[in-house]
Amino acid sequence: MHHHVPADPADGTQPAFPIDPADLIAGLGRGLQVIESFDDDHPRMSAAEVSARTGIPRTAARRYLLSLCHFGYAETDGKRFWLAPRVLRLGQAYLDAARLPRLVQPFIQRLSMATGETVNVSVLDGHEVVYVARSNSPRVVSIGFHAGARVPAHVVGPGTVLLAALPDEALQAWVAAHPFAGFSAGTVTAPELFLAQVRAARGQDGWIARGALDPGLVGVAVPLKDRRGETKAAIGMTLQAQFWSDDQINAKLLPGLLETAQTLRPLV
Repeated sequence: MHHHVPADPADGTQPAFPIDPADLIAGLGRGLQVIESFDDDHPRMSAAEVSARTGIPRTAARRYLLSLCHFGYAETDGKRFWLAPRVLRLGQAYLDAARLPRLVQPFIQRLSMATGETVNVSVLDGHEVVYVARSNSPRVVSIGFHAGARVPAHVVGPGTVLLAALPDEALQAWVAAHPFAGFSAGTVTAPELFLAQVRAARGQDGWIARGALDPGLVGVAVPLKDRRGETKAAIGMTLQAQFWSDDQINAKLLPGLLETAQTLRPLV
């Protein structure tokens, strides 16, 4: 029997080990493709629109959409479809069950209490940084990204830190495929400049991103490496730019971030 397998993910991610195509359920992959085709610009779509965005034939796309409605992951008015809140369970299950977020939580909490700032841990998922853990803030009002938040990788410190771990060929391919949208006057939107920035970060302990996403914010991030020296995540902070100069960040915050990363190294 011939098994049609969906193409590899467009973001270049690959499974950790090879899987026999005979063991793959292609329909599951296409169903997930349908879920992922919805975004800010496409919150409600017809079967034809989903077909155009996924490459799945329209009649099949409609069946996937109706199935998602049946299982509670989508809703429809008979013509257009949109995701239902139940989809949030899929991402929340990762945050609740994955080893890394649970492992780092007490360590980033301790650093947060020592510095008075919110600490986060993030990973690279394709072209976005995904925040997977966050300390409980010592303040009533805190800034920064909540667990589950996604941000284009070129506008936050963790993006530069995580991409610095890629071999140059993979990095160049990533940059060539990445959309460099501008968010503020400080956003690096020229691919060659961002490439130079990531290469510059390779020789440094961490990276400070000032005003790239919002002129009022500055972020600092360091790599979280495992015992083999492979970067698994980034540990960082998002700060109010007016209160933190680069020198102050390097003197008061960077040592604690590096120490926390070093402490976690044998554990991840």
